[in-house]
Amino acid sequence: VELPDISELKCEDKWIISSFNTLAKEVTENLDKFELGVAVSKLYDFIWDIFCDWYIELAKIRLQKGGDEAATARAVLVYVMSETLKLLHPFMPFITEEIWQTLPHEGESIMVSKWPEFTDKLVFADEEAEMERIMTAIKAVRNRRAEMNVAPSKKAEVYVATSYKDTFTTGVEFFKRLASASDVQ
Repeated sequence: VELPDISELKCEDKWIISSFNTLAKEVTENLDKFELGVAVSKLYDFIWDIFCDWYIELAKIRLQKGGDEAATARAVLVYVMSETLKLLHPFMPFITEEIWQTLPHEGESIMVSKWPEFTDKLVFADEEAEMERIMTAIKAVRNRRAEMNVAPSKKAEVYVATSYKDTFTTGVEFFKRLASASDVQ
């Protein structure tokens, strides 16, 4: 599965690709050292805490809008899912093969597909830092809403005081969807 051109990728795309790239390096190192528990724990954390909890939710915004941005989001989703299945395959061979066969792929079997490798061109440290700031702020808004017993269905205006204005301008849609914000300023 090929990634779209880097110029077409949004901040959240670069963040998940960079996160996956790091995961591939770490899991490979753990497997080489026979640290199976550590490797599977990293995979679990990535799949649930990063890919499912964050990226899929962020990608839904573009998928619902349609067009070229939706196609890019879909391509990144398939790429990360497919490559993650390859890392998970040694631990869960039958189910990963079954899922991989339903995704667009090259080759006969996941078992003989190319193992994901770390590559410097897929390191996006700036985008990782931007997404960390956005996610931290969204978590803070969610926590504050929970402390104040504000129902998730009730929209509230969110004010962000920051020296990273561009980062939070980019993340307005994320706040609206994931922090129940009516507007972000």
